[in-house]
Formats: sequence, structure tokens, C-alpha cells
Amino acid sequence: MKPSPRLFPILPFAAAVLLAGCGETATLPVAAGFGPSPQLPAPHKTLLPTMNIAPAKGWSDGARPVAAAGLSVLAYAAGLDHPRWIYVLPNGDVLVAETNAPPKPEDGKGIRGFVMRQVMKRAGAGTPSADRITLLRGLRADGTAETKTVFLEHLSSPFGMALVGSDFYIANSDAVVRFAYTSGQTHLDGTGTKLVDLPAGPINHHWTKNLIASADGTKLYATVGSNSNVGENGLAAEEGRAAIWEIDRATGTHRIFASGLRNPNGMAWTGAAPGSATLWTVANERDEIGSDLVPDYLTSVRDGAFYGWPFSYCGQNVDARVQPPHPEMVVKAIAPDYALGPHTASLGLASSQGTSLPAPFANGMFVGQHGSWNRRPHSGYKVIFVPFVDGRPQGDPIDVLSGFLSADGDAFGRPVGVAIDRTGALLVADDVGNTIWRVTGGPPRVAAR
Repeated sequence: MKPSPRLFPILPFAAAVLLAGCGETATLPVAAGFGPSPQLPAPHKTLLPTMNIAPAKGWSDGARPVAAAGLSVLAYAAGLDHPRWIYVLPNGDVLVAETNAPPKPEDGKGIRGFVMRQVMKRAGAGTPSADRITLLRGLRADGTAETKTVFLEHLSSPFGMALVGSDFYIANSDAVVRFAYTSGQTHLDGTGTKLVDLPAGPINHHWTKNLIASADGTKLYATVGSNSNVGENGLAAEEGRAAIWEIDRATGTHRIFASGLRNPNGMAWTGAAPGSATLWTVANERDEIGSDLVPDYLTSVRDGAFYGWPFSYCGQNVDARVQPPHPEMVVKAIAPDYALGPHTASLGLASSQGTSLPAPFANGMFVGQHGSWNRRPHSGYKVIFVPFVDGRPQGDPIDVLSGFLSADGDAFGRPVGVAIDRTGALLVADDVGNTIWRVTGGPPRVAAR
């Protein structure tokens, strides 16, 4: 079939746009964008983000990521369908959300939308969503799960999960739903009971919604990403978004707990006592102002705080693209605690509490960095550990898993969610490698059941 004549004027323009986007290169090492005081060069505005895609290839037989010295890594479960998020139940069962973006027909129309869809497809994010949660149970001597069963299916791009008592919650792309759960159960039926709607709709630009419960179990916290890069769809489209919600578990009533977070994903607590615990999140920052900007970050989340998006970044650094300006919002913006590098796509977050990994990884946070598609050279594509001292991130990050990119820039895998299993091992969801990796200190150990 010949292309429609109407496409001929469009294709050269699209090619030109792609070439223009490919020319910009970082002027700083990615390490300059880490820590409490990252380097922030002048913005380098581009028509489209820099296009430097790592084509999704997957792992060859027997290949695996590279673990840090003193650690080992094995595939706990393979052959999954775009596994992105992990939740460990109290009995040791591991739940995996196999998921991808929902239909969003109004997101990115025209040439820009066409280009971005091709980018996402090449990066491994263009497959239909499996819309299910899979349960992994047990541990064989070779380090793999004993059983793999379908726990829940027919969902709507599920992501975050939380168990409180006998209530199991899932954050679909458009709502939080509740199911009755009994310890040891291997399958849930039905559609669940809706607790609260979440912002979605025909754009739903950042669709992933994560969940975490408060220490006393009365509240759920849900991440809701922005509906655009920097508000280009209008601020009305951002109602309730770029925020973390606090949801009353009994009634479903909710409020904005913190805002100005462009795309928060992973959440974790430090401090266990009710009233003294601190919520932490990792958030993805804005694009299209160069390979060196803007660093993603890890931050504590204060009740009522505003973190800048879309008006400013890294505190009160104004984004001049947002018009009209809102200086009254910029002065409210709080700088995040710890930068995680520009375009690293830091998504997964897990506290080291309960880990059995050796001393360098005993106190801090594990971060799954999905990896850039819009930075030259690439950034992310690894799992890192951010050390904490006196309850705050401090010092340089430590690589935990690397080797997700080939020497030619192909992606064997892309790490997303991270979690600590019942034995203290680190689990990592790899949505390009379709694998859950299990990281231990030394040889893999068999878990008693």
C-alpha cells in the first residue's frame, strides 16, 4: 500500500524534527546532576526532547545484569509481560503488576504525538497492557519462584498495590479499587469495590498511579502524575494532578497532601511510629530544555508542600516556558532533598529496612532508574542505592545493578519497581527483559516456608 499523499508534506517535517532533536548533547557528566546541590546549567530549549533511544532488545539466554561487588543476581521469574511494579505480601508471596499505558487518544496529537509514539514503541513501551497481577510463590534451589499464577486480571493498567488487614487495594490508571483478601490466597475474583476515582481521561499523560498505606492503616497515599510536560495542555487539565493524594481508607474522601510533583512514582516510609514517620518519593522532572536538565529527584514529602512544577524546578529556578508566569507560586517552591540525575527516569523506590544485603546497603533507599530516551549520552538504566545518615540522604549513590545497556546502546532491560522480599533480598522488575531479578549478598539462599 502506498502512503497517502497527505503524508508527504508531513514526513519530511517529522524527519527534520527528529534530526533537530538528535543534535543536542550533555555538557556535564550525569554525576553532576546528583546529590543535594546538583549543577544546573542554563536551559537549552529544543523543539522536541533530544532523541537518543536505546532500542529494546531483551536478554539473551543466560544473560543477566551486573551486580555490585559482594552481591549476586538471578532471575526469580522470567517470561512475564511488561512487569513494572512489585508488592510483597506478609506471607512472602510476591505480586507483580504486568501493565502498560491505557488508551489515551487525546495524548499527543499531530506530529509531536506521532514522533513520541514511535519513540516509546522503540524503547519497549508500545505493547498493549496485560492488565493483570501475577503471584510468585516460594524459592527453588536455583533461585527461581516455585509457582507463578494469575492473581488478578481484567484490570485497567494496574500499578500500585497495598494490603491493609484483609483489604487489598490496587491503583488502576483511573481509580483505587478494593478486594477482600485472605492470607495465602492465590487468586482474587470480581472487579472489586471502587474506593475513589483518580484523574484519568483521554490524555492521561502520566498514567501510573502508585499506593502506600500509612503506618496506622487509616490512610492511603496515591501518586498522580501531571497531564503534560510543563502545563502545555492548560492548567485546567492538571486538576488534582502532579501531586500525592491522601485518601481516607474508610470513606474514600481525599485531599492533596503535596503538589508540584511532575511525576511521582515510588514511595517509601522512614520511621515506623504513627505520627513520626516520613514519607519519601522519587519524581521525574521536566523535559525539552537539554540533556543536563532537569534532574529527577528523591525527596521527603511534607504535608501541604509545593515542589515547583510547572512553574519552577529544583526549588525556585523559573521555567520561562510556562506562561503567564506565577511568581507567587515560585516563592512557595521547596527544593527536593536529593537529585538523581537528569532524565534517569527514577521510578522505583524501596527502603533498605529489612534487607539482608551487606553493610554498604544497610541504611538508605534503593532506586530503580528506568533509563533515558532523551539524553545524549544515556543516563539511568541501573538500580542504585542512596545512603542515608541520620534519616537524610547523604553521600554518593552506589550502583547495585548495572549492565542493562549494551556497548552499542541497545537495552537488554529497563529496571522499574524495587522491593525487599521476606528473606531480605532485593527484587527488581525489568519491563523490557520481562523478568523479576533477585539480588542477594553472596550465593542465592532458599527461603523457608
